[in-house]
Amino acid sequence: MKIEFAPLNIPLRRRLQTAAVLQWVFSFLALAQCCLAAFILLALSDWWMVALLYAGWLWLDWDAPTSGGRRSHWMRGWSVWEHFRDYFPLTLVKTADLDPKKNYIFGFHPHGVLVAGGFGNFCTEATGFSHLFPGLKSHLLMLPFWFRVPFFRDYIMCGGLVSSCKSSLSYLVSRPEGGNVAVIAVGGAPEALDARPGALTLQVCVESAQLVPVFSFGENELFDQIENPAGSPLRRLQNRLQGIMGIAMPLFHARGVFQYSFGLIPYRKPIHTVVGKPIPVTQTPSPSSEDIESLHKVYLQGLTELFEQHKQTYGLTEHQHLTFI
Repeated sequence: MKIEFAPLNIPLRRRLQTAAVLQWVFSFLALAQCCLAAFILLALSDWWMVALLYAGWLWLDWDAPTSGGRRSHWMRGWSVWEHFRDYFPLTLVKTADLDPKKNYIFGFHPHGVLVAGGFGNFCTEATGFSHLFPGLKSHLLMLPFWFRVPFFRDYIMCGGLVSSCKSSLSYLVSRPEGGNVAVIAVGGAPEALDARPGALTLQVCVESAQLVPVFSFGENELFDQIENPAGSPLRRLQNRLQGIMGIAMPLFHARGVFQYSFGLIPYRKPIHTVVGKPIPVTQTPSPSSEDIESLHKVYLQGLTELFEQHKQTYGLTEHQHLTFI
């Protein structure tokens, strides 16, 4: 395989952009393991009292990820996220005003491999979420498993990430004062296994709530994956591991830090995340299956209209359409 190396005279701003994305990939793939190892080493060292005090804090703070988390406006505004934004680049597109007195669920599509658009738009202020939607606070939902890792949980909560369990979602959308946005990468782990350039297949199952469809154009263009068609040995293994661990294990690759031929750094592909119009939802104490199915169809229609309206603006052809499974 011929390796294409990056030129030596790359501008400093592009090197900073690559460094910003590199630390994000590291945070996604390895920071939790490092935090867990640090806690264990701390507990076995002469500083074991610090680990004990943190364990006490962890016990007292255990429900924070299901109670709105602990956002840090300071951390969300770090300049590193601006370099992260400019790497792709990443943009957030508003199509309608949202009432800050209401709560919303953003259905984020597609999931992609590492949900770059979801993180950059809704866990940082790099693309101006608070300016585009004044009075609203965004919370990206993440698997509960990650909030059990010492230190790592506190770091991700600062960005606005919260647990994806039912009680966490209910807490956000039931606040009487409004102003909360729960962002759900709807396809989750199964859709991550199909995230590759050109893929427009979505896994959708919507519960009754205040809904806003969101489509992130370019999300699936960031990584390639080893071929894993449905029914293949690799896909069966991935599905089994997903069932055991609850997380997807896509075998993805893209480029490296100093060369463009292989590695885990995403490609420099533009991401345009378009926030659609809110879909009115009539809340009922005990919705029937027909009520849920009707809302599901309305949501899919809204998502399809959003995609069809903007697809040619962001590089897709007239003949490309969404596929729901």
